[in-house]
Amino acid sequence: MNLSSESKKQAQNYFFPLVILGTMFFAIGFALGINSYLIPLLNQSLEISSGQSYLVLAATFSAFLIFGYPSSLVIKKIGYKKTMALSFLLFSIGFYLYIPSAKMESLPLFLVASFISGMGNTFLQATVNPYVTILGPMESAARRISIMGIANKLAWPVAPMFLALVIGKSVQDVQFSDIYTPFTIIIVVFVALGILALLAPLPEVKAAGEERVEDCPYAATKTSVWQFPHLLLGVLALFLYVGAETISLGTLVDYAGELHLSNPEFYAWIAPVGMVIGYLAGIIFIPKYVSQSTALIIVSLTAIIGSLLVVLTPAAISIYFVAFIALGCSLMWPAIWPLAMTDLGHFTKAGSSLMVIAIVGGALIPTIYGFVKDSVGAQNAYWVIVPIFFYILYYALKGHKIRS
Repeated sequence: MNLSSESKKQAQNYFFPLVILGTMFFAIGFALGINSYLIPLLNQSLEISSGQSYLVLAATFSAFLIFGYPSSLVIKKIGYKKTMALSFLLFSIGFYLYIPSAKMESLPLFLVASFISGMGNTFLQATVNPYVTILGPMESAARRISIMGIANKLAWPVAPMFLALVIGKSVQDVQFSDIYTPFTIIIVVFVALGILALLAPLPEVKAAGEERVEDCPYAATKTSVWQFPHLLLGVLALFLYVGAETISLGTLVDYAGELHLSNPEFYAWIAPVGMVIGYLAGIIFIPKYVSQSTALIIVSLTAIIGSLLVVLTPAAISIYFVAFIALGCSLMWPAIWPLAMTDLGHFTKAGSSLMVIAIVGGALIPTIYGFVKDSVGAQNAYWVIVPIFFYILYYALKGHKIRS
C-alpha cells in the first residue's frame, strides 16, 4: 500500500513538469517542421537544385555539432530553466532573420537564419532530453520520451499547415513576401515560450551517480567518457537515426510535389501519423511488456521493411509507405537514448553532450538524400536510409550490451 501511494505521489510530481516539457518538445518539432515548408519554397523561388534547398536542414542541424558540447557547459553554469529560455531567444532571432532573407531572396541569409534557429534547437534539446530521461526511473525512460515524442512529431506537420493556412495558398503558389506575417506570429509565440520556460516551476534533477560516484560502480572505474563503448555506439546509432527520421519527416512535402500531387503540404501528416502510433505503443508496452532493447529490435525491422516498400513499390503509392519508416523511427529515440545513457554515473552530462552532438546526423544525411535525389530521383534516393536501419538493428541486438 505504501509503495503504491509513493508511486502515485511520484506520478503527480512528474505530471506538471512533463506538461511543460511536452510544450518544449512541441516547439522543437514545430521549428524543425518549418524546414519541410522552406525546402520546396526555396527550390522553386530561387530556382536552385534539391541538394541546395536541403542545405537549410544541414544549416539547422550543423549547429548541434558546434554547440552540442558548449550547451552542456551553459546548462552547468546557468541551469536548465535559464538555458531553455536562452534557446527560445535564439529561435526567435533565427525566425526573425527569415523575413529579411525573403526580402533579399538570399539563400546564404536563409542558411544563417536556419543555423541560428538550429542553435536554439541545440540548447533546448540539450536540456529537455536528459531532463526527461532522468526525471523518473531509467527503465521507464522510453515511456516518458514516447509521450514527449508525440508532442514533438505532431508539431512537424503543424508548421507547414500553419504557414499554409495563414498565407492562404498552396506552397506551390507562395511568394517570399507571403511569409512575413506568419513568421511574425511565430516569433511572438516563441518569445512567450521563453518567458514560460523561465518562470516554470521545474525541479532540478540528477542521474544516479552524478554526484555520488559510488552509486554507479561501473562508471566509478572510468576516467573518460570515451571509455563507454555502449555510449559511443549509441552516439553513432543516434546520428544515423536522426538523419533517417529527418528524411522521413522533412521530405514528404517535396516528394508529394515531385509526384505532382495537389496541396503537397497536406502530405506532411503521413510520417507523424506513423510515429504517433509507435509512440502510443511505446507508452502502453514499455517497460511492462517489452524492454527498451526489444522495442528497438522490433522498430528497426519495421523501418527496414518500410524503407524497402518505399523504394520498391509504384511511385503513386510509395509515399504512403513513408508512414512505416516513421513507425519504425518512432521508438528509436526513446530506446537509443536511455540504452546509451545507462551506467554513465558522473559522466551523464558529458554523455548527454555527445548524444546531442549526434543530432548533427540531421544535417548530413538529408543533404546526401537531396543530392542523390538530383541524380536518381526522389523515390530511389530513399535507398540512402536502408543501411542505417541495419546498423540500428545491430545496436539493438548487441551494441548496447558492450561494456569494457
